Amino acid sequence: MFVADTNVLVYAADESAPEHARCRELVEAWRRSPLPWYVTWGILYEFLRVSTHPQVFERPWRIERAWEFVSALLAAPGLGILLQTARHAEVAALTWNEVPGIRGNLLHDAGTAILMREHGIRRIYTRDADFHRFPFLEVVDPLAG
Repeated sequence: MFVADTNVLVYAADESAPEHARCRELVEAWRRSPLPWYVTWGILYEFLRVSTHPQVFERPWRIERAWEFVSALLAAPGLGILLQTARHAEVAALTWNEVPGIRGNLLHDAGTAILMREHGIRRIYTRDADFHRFPFLEVVDPLAG
């Protein structure tokens, strides 16, 4: 079980990115597999924001195309979406106490990390080094050998 982070999805979608081939290969394998893997709604909305943003994509996608990509992910047999449970506030408070200096842009990543912790998922595929700040996560760079 693992979470696929926004940047892996973005690289899988962005054919001009040097990371595209490897990330596309991974995402396609995950989409076909019945084994469990996860995202959050925050990750999906961030993907929509980035893929349609003219300062990020050389040729930004229209929302319809970006949503088609998301819809293809949602149709994957093993994909689940992590949602808050009754323990969410407790797990968030625990995380704030264990990981100093969470603020600003790190809060989005913290939200993902908290949901993962809440559901007992440790592994995240990401190129975002900020996830290394959360000692309860195993960060996997999909481009690392």
